[in-house]
Amino acid sequence: MSKYAIGIDIGGTGIKGGLVDLKSGELVGERIRIETPTGGEPDAIANAVVKVLTQLPQTDPQTPVGICFPAVVKHGVTMSAANVSKAWIGLDAEKLFTQKLNRKVHIVNDADAAGVAEMKFGAGKKKRGLVIMTTLGTGIGTALFIKGILVPNAELGHLEIGGVDYETKAAYSAKENEDLTMVEWAQRLQIYYSNLERLFTPDLFIVGGGISKHHEKFLPLLRLNTEIVPATKRNNAGILGAAVLAHKTKTDE
Repeated sequence: MSKYAIGIDIGGTGIKGGLVDLKSGELVGERIRIETPTGGEPDAIANAVVKVLTQLPQTDPQTPVGICFPAVVKHGVTMSAANVSKAWIGLDAEKLFTQKLNRKVHIVNDADAAGVAEMKFGAGKKKRGLVIMTTLGTGIGTALFIKGILVPNAELGHLEIGGVDYETKAAYSAKENEDLTMVEWAQRLQIYYSNLERLFTPDLFIVGGGISKHHEKFLPLLRLNTEIVPATKRNNAGILGAAVLAHKTKTDE
């Protein structure tokens, strides 16, 4: 019998959820998505997560629930907030969701969750060295793995290069906002990944985010010593990774 867990992915515009078969890495039934409440306040988002949970296939109340969130998460407390209310900063989010859902939950950074999904089911599967997952979107999310083990909250998107927080130059939002061509954007990505390569000497880069489905337009333009590949789980990565980490946390208790 396969094990199951629930994954919830909270973003600035949408909240997605699904029941995950932890053996296959596939969703059981449909993925549920609702809009993130305007303003992104804690209570409103928690209530929205309750709505998502009620629409998922019925499971045992003991089924682990993992929630990934756009913030640095330390011991269940959200230490930052991206594209949601600043009221999340310093909030015991794990306690909030546990009370609202009336079941134990595990909170994790969204990039970490996406990275876990890729390492277990996707582009990083069976890769045992140093792997850096990057998500190119509004900012640059990162997840760092050593021998398959997650080093949480590696905020490498905020690497300072040339005196600036370089996600403001190399995130996909910068390409869109400045109307850069793929070649111009790739030149900035070259600077970013070259610096990561110099600092960490990784064995693999995995590139996620919505733009990764068009990887053939920009990844071949990069010249690196490190292998760089597109993510494979894309829109479901956060759900899958959050579910995996929730199950692992429960079994480790």
